Amino acid sequence: MAQSAKGHTLLPMAYDTGNPELDATIAELVATASTNGNADLISEMITTALKLHRDGAPRGDLKLVNTALKEMRYSMLVFSRHTEPKVTMFGSARLTPDNPEYQLAERFAKIMADRGWGVITGAGPGIMEAGNRGAGPENSYGVNIRLPFEESANGFVDPDRVVNFKYFFTRKLGFVKESHAFTLFPGGFGTLDESFELLTLIQTGKSDLHPIVLLETEGSGYWQPVVDFCRNVLIEQGLIGPEDLNLFQRVHDPEEAADVICRFYANYQSQRYVNGRLVLRLLEAPDTDTLAQLNRAYVDIMTNGEMEVIEPTPAEVRDEDSLEFARVALWFDRRHFGRLRMLIDDLNAIVEERTSVHPPSPFAEEQADRSW
Repeated sequence: MAQSAKGHTLLPMAYDTGNPELDATIAELVATASTNGNADLISEMITTALKLHRDGAPRGDLKLVNTALKEMRYSMLVFSRHTEPKVTMFGSARLTPDNPEYQLAERFAKIMADRGWGVITGAGPGIMEAGNRGAGPENSYGVNIRLPFEESANGFVDPDRVVNFKYFFTRKLGFVKESHAFTLFPGGFGTLDESFELLTLIQTGKSDLHPIVLLETEGSGYWQPVVDFCRNVLIEQGLIGPEDLNLFQRVHDPEEAADVICRFYANYQSQRYVNGRLVLRLLEAPDTDTLAQLNRAYVDIMTNGEMEVIEPTPAEVRDEDSLEFARVALWFDRRHFGRLRMLIDDLNAIVEERTSVHPPSPFAEEQADRSW
């Protein structure tokens, strides 16, 4: 429970319309429609819609909210039917099949599909087409954006696996929500926007850590100036930290890119905050000596105590949340996510490398224990 400035316990405020009869009607409607255990959230969504109506929201605003909700609902439905791990590929729509970057993207997608991964692209031409072509229809997904000059998806993805979006912000949510990994190829404004937004989400802790690979052909000259800008301008001017460069890796070989992604899940599986403490779920816990080494190496990112091997917490047991995995817990400072990525790399190093990995669902719940 939250507390007031004077230390008094504050009860959570009910989210309702303020009209008892209307609230009872909403509750009855939800109960009639379904008994799946999420009546509270469905009631709140209906309440929000009615509040917008009561507020006299302009029709344009209502159209935006309505379209966004419908797009998110359909995207979740499409992806809920397919449970394999997925990698998102970002890159230019302007590159043709004779371009080396297109060919690199096609090879990478085939490698990931051969390893049991699905491939998500923006469903357009260029790098997106290469990704769907390399993965094949049985392993491809399309998160398409309707543009004035381009509406239909490329021909290498099954229409039943395509979600068409009006808004970029709902489309980006679809990408991030459904992916275990991201590979960034050369591209224009859109690719750079997606790349830096992805890095921002992870750097600020709004998204869990994921493997991010900058992939380009040898000598392309695309990503090096971007990395140099991050190092020589952003770090030098104190706008990001040196550890933030650990949030991504730059490679030229598609097999190596696939290895980077799979290595991320060689031991590490997922994370959850429980009562403010970060719990990392693993296939294998570190032994006593390794744990002591890790505590010495990462004391700078812990605000209290030491990293410990623990059993599933009561909150995780209650939610039946990844109970089959080992765990380490630490009081993470929630700031140095580049260093946290280094810790995950070290935890992965204690097990044998695997090329075939099957990480759990990327987004089973919306960070239940986070207040941010």
